[in-house]
Amino acid sequence: MTKAGRRLLDAAREAVAIAKGERTPARINVPPEIDVQSIRSRLGLSQEEFAAKFGFTSSQIKDWEQGHSRPLGSERAYLMVIKLNSQAVLDVFRDASKST
Repeated sequence: MTKAGRRLLDAAREAVAIAKGERTPARINVPPEIDVQSIRSRLGLSQEEFAAKFGFTSSQIKDWEQGHSRPLGSERAYLMVIKLNSQAVLDVFRDASKST
């Protein structure tokens, strides 16, 4: 099964669980579109630097910025966090690397 197929099945299972009251829907507002290029540019990073610092691949960043694909679900939420407080994300990564 493809990655997209697995995502669709997972989303359908989650929707059924929410409809049955077995799971609570997320209560955060994640916008449908995120301007990855503006986030990256504001941080003064190249596509490769941004990808390396925040755990993406260079091809993901290129595809998002060129409109070939877009970040979905948790990727959008993560990008919102980076946009609002990139230093906190980097601090978490730094602290995590010290404890391993």
